[in-house]
Amino acid sequence: MGLPLVLDLLAVFMCLSVRRVSSSPPNFILLFADDLGFGDLGCYGHPTSLTPNLDKLAAKGLRFTDFYVTSPVCSPSRASILTGRYQTRSGIYPGVLYPGSRGGLPLNETTIAEVLKPLGYNTAIMGKWHLGVGLNGTYLPTRQGFDSYLGIPYSHDMGPCRNLTCFPPDVKCFGFCDRGVVTVPLMHNEVIIQQPVDFLNLETAYSNFATTFIRDSAQKGQPFFLYYPSHHTHYPQFAGPRAAGKSKRGPFGDALLELDSTVGHIVHTLKDTGVLNNTLIFFTADNGPELMRMSRGGNAGLMKCGKGTTYEGGMREPAIAYWHDRITPGVTHELASSLDILPTFAMLAGTRPPKAALDGFDMSSILFQGGPSQREAMFYYPTDPSEKYGVFAVRLGKYKAHFYTRGATHSGTTPDHDCHMTAFLKEHDPPLLFDLEADPSENYSLSPVEHPEVEWVLQRMQRLRDDFQASMVFGESQVGRGSDPALQPCCTPSCTPKPDCCRC
Repeated sequence: MGLPLVLDLLAVFMCLSVRRVSSSPPNFILLFADDLGFGDLGCYGHPTSLTPNLDKLAAKGLRFTDFYVTSPVCSPSRASILTGRYQTRSGIYPGVLYPGSRGGLPLNETTIAEVLKPLGYNTAIMGKWHLGVGLNGTYLPTRQGFDSYLGIPYSHDMGPCRNLTCFPPDVKCFGFCDRGVVTVPLMHNEVIIQQPVDFLNLETAYSNFATTFIRDSAQKGQPFFLYYPSHHTHYPQFAGPRAAGKSKRGPFGDALLELDSTVGHIVHTLKDTGVLNNTLIFFTADNGPELMRMSRGGNAGLMKCGKGTTYEGGMREPAIAYWHDRITPGVTHELASSLDILPTFAMLAGTRPPKAALDGFDMSSILFQGGPSQREAMFYYPTDPSEKYGVFAVRLGKYKAHFYTRGATHSGTTPDHDCHMTAFLKEHDPPLLFDLEADPSENYSLSPVEHPEVEWVLQRMQRLRDDFQASMVFGESQVGRGSDPALQPCCTPSCTPKPDCCRC
């Protein structure tokens, strides 16, 4: 019996074991923070962050120490978590999508929502989509498997914000954000209901949306999937009256507290409707902290650099899995990724993942057995992946090898010059090798000359990299299709002069 068949049978057995506890399919809540560092949560060691609800999920659930996303910036990371595939396959590169982008997540990609919907799941998303709008809403969530949507279709800094209120009573947003484009819209399904968005009441709207969605699903006895890609803690930070001024971390801490409060509200609703015991809650974030914002940009903890880089601070994220009485509380050091969420949800729902080339693995063994990860390696792509340079870094076991390094504007202002945009692309031959268990900050490279015992590790990582790159088929760049100002969402499309007239 081959190893792949053994793993498949083991996964099916674990799925059946979990499903036997309940006669109905499980519900799924996927929480996805924005620009959150490895060291930003209280349960990950930050001394002044107020995150009581997330901390409680971590204490009563499973906290990951070695969890990775696929990109150090927004759109590519979001494509991967929803499809279980590296962003290079779906074409969500280089960088991110913009309000007028012609491209978006291709409709032939299969999202988690599209996996679950045929099984009778009610599916909804609230928050930041950032996978394209397109002509007549071609790429919106409602075209990608979600029954309902409330949110901003891209980053909330992608519109003028200087005169918008981010904190009560009338504290203006910090900075200018993007200018020369429409103000940021709030959409319900495919209709703009507010432009510009009211930041002070946005999180309350999300909480109410989640409550209605969960209650309606529970009353119908319908399994559900709620995806909450939060705007917090991306720049410019904002918070309503219940969180503003309540933390010791200033605007960043208040925004984080507001996110945490929404998490608490969701958990309360799950309890109140009697479905908590049959719901898996999974939390992580899209990429590391935007260190160029200094204290407003988050904290990577022990990890090196942050957003925009392939160092640990850019792609290693906090992650928490909670399922009452199903997941044993604890900490796992197993290697896992946002790529693994789709196959895990699919298996637990009683179906197989899409037949497309997946890069994710079922995490059931980690979640329910305290067992090993099926994931052998993690591959680090930069913000602008290319076939010319390929994978910048590889993690295998406790080791990480950098074949290329480069700093980023997003990670400027730190004392470490490796993080800055002036740290230009550099090839390393032999690769820089780090033992991440002994040196998570990537400070002390292991030389094969001084440490001959690691020579085999480098050879193995090189083979893994070569094999992976040989199997990678780059999809057409959706970002590379360019932008058209006429595609920017406007609640009064026939108004003039644009973009200033787009208000409602």
